[in-house]
Amino acid sequence: MHTGQHGLYCNTKMISQTLFLDTIFKVIDALSIQIKKEDNKRVRMICFKDYFETDNIHQNQHLFTKNKLYKLQVQPNMVLDIIPSWSSSKDYVLALSKKYRSRYKSALKKATNVIKKELDLNEINTASEAIYMLYKNVSDNAKVNSFVLDKRHFFYLKKELDQDFRLFGYYLNDQLIGFYTLILNNNHLETYFLGYNPDFQSKYQLYLNMLYDMLDFAITNGFKKVVYARTAMEIKSSVGAKPNAMSIYIKHTDNFILNPTLKYIVNTLNPTSKWEERHPFK
Repeated sequence: MHTGQHGLYCNTKMISQTLFLDTIFKVIDALSIQIKKEDNKRVRMICFKDYFETDNIHQNQHLFTKNKLYKLQVQPNMVLDIIPSWSSSKDYVLALSKKYRSRYKSALKKATNVIKKELDLNEINTASEAIYMLYKNVSDNAKVNSFVLDKRHFFYLKKELDQDFRLFGYYLNDQLIGFYTLILNNNHLETYFLGYNPDFQSKYQLYLNMLYDMLDFAITNGFKKVVYARTAMEIKSSVGAKPNAMSIYIKHTDNFILNPTLKYIVNTLNPTSKWEERHPFK
């Protein structure tokens, strides 16, 4: 469900990527037959997602073509590279141009009365309903929404990933008005789902503060990249993230005539957003 190639892993010291992918295609065929037999359901769409253009999986594009999967470009992943000399947010702020330094200070000032704190497993459990409502506020207003998370999603993710999953809450007068989540993926900080109360979003610049706080966590804890994922590209570029092109491989299993037109169908469901890339650094 998360932006990026998190669905497959291949240890190329033990198996070649070509053999690995060829095996995966056989597994998909066998699984499709099993689902049809046991659940009486058809697998109608197969998708391999999301790959940067530099990913070596594209070297095996002939396997996708052989299995009738089409390569389509999707919205970019917004990634911010942490400069090694940054030891704190102060170094980041010094690297900003005057305009974006003022923007940074203004955003933090507006959120002065907002209490920010990390929630542990028990606190996430207690606040589950409020967290889910805040998530739904954002999810329900998204232009494209192909799934809805389970109400206990964040609790179970914290339970399974422990310290590799973090949830931070924003409180105003003891009321939870926003939250964001992070997944610690080796030296990459993956930003995950977030939510906020729209009544407080503009006044306290909650979303922009979350982007800055995510970055602060990455710098403080020695990460090399902040993966901000797709959507809201312009505001993410305003904090320093750069767009990284991504592609998927996809096919419709029932109607092969549709496959050549999937590009247009995907673009209709997930239209390319017109946005202006910002350049916040000196």
